Amino acid sequence: MTDLKQLLERASTVYSQNFPPVTWFGRCIFLSWYCDVGTCAFCFRSTIKHKIRHAASAKRTVASILTDAIIGKNLGWRIEFLTGGYRIFPFEEQLEICELVSKVCGSKIWVNLGSIDKERLRRMERYVEGVCASIECVDPELHARICPDKPVEPYSKMLKEAKEMGFKTSCTIVIGLGEKKSDFEKLAEFIESHQLDRITFYALKPVAGTPYTKSPEPEEYAWWVAQTRVRFPKLEIMAGLTPQRSSDYAGVLLKAGANALTKFPAVKRFGSPQAAEIERQAAEAGREFQGSLTRMPEADWEAEVEKLGLEPELERQVKQKLGEYLKGMAGECPENSNK
Repeated sequence: MTDLKQLLERASTVYSQNFPPVTWFGRCIFLSWYCDVGTCAFCFRSTIKHKIRHAASAKRTVASILTDAIIGKNLGWRIEFLTGGYRIFPFEEQLEICELVSKVCGSKIWVNLGSIDKERLRRMERYVEGVCASIECVDPELHARICPDKPVEPYSKMLKEAKEMGFKTSCTIVIGLGEKKSDFEKLAEFIESHQLDRITFYALKPVAGTPYTKSPEPEEYAWWVAQTRVRFPKLEIMAGLTPQRSSDYAGVLLKAGANALTKFPAVKRFGSPQAAEIERQAAEAGREFQGSLTRMPEADWEAEVEKLGLEPELERQVKQKLGEYLKGMAGECPENSNK
């Protein structure tokens, strides 16, 4: 038996000892496609920032954001966090969006909106249960090279203050940036010192115009997930998919001890062969897939909007946007194509 196979079996056992045999899709809801930092070497925003003349033009409308949340709730997806567009939305707007998305979900939500100070965290706590920090990599030299304008220290401070205030905390890590297996101890120390409740792993997606040309192999990616599961039996682990290779990654990530999957264009590819393959691999890994990436529920969509008690104009916009999204999703999904 290979070392990796032994590690995966151990991680799978640890998972089954601490969690039920279920999984789900974690939907990240983006507020904007623009980032005021825009210099992280692996990110597509580092290649298009110069093309965006006005940050406002990259904002999503509130109607679009709420539509995303309504669809996700009804399909059984969990909102992993609100994210995107550091320093683009004024805080009061961010707060209003948090309130509205929390209302859609019927519960508090998570946010990944950059470094947030204590005063703003206090104002968010009515609607937010957890905060996530985009750390990306834990080796100091590698981080300084890859994210020159996004130092770890403010995020570390936020995570510790948030934990003291009663928030749950998380971080994101990207595999494929040049990290070494020996860096795992640095990651473990970060998780321990910040008492994290969750971690989200992503596989690097190469972007033209950046120095990166290759995603990590599934086995390399799964190694990090499995090591984390074995070291931290009760930690919630989210694992992102690289869309072109979701059929490679989904099953092995669950076998490595991930709780759930994220970073799949679930609206755009709803009902697609890739979506079906993710569900199939979840079943093969012994997990019940909560919600669906392939089956549209019987829902009274207008009622779902109306019960939110939105301002009339916003309600009209959400209904219109929801109709557009659902029409596109039905086109992808064979069982809904004639409905």
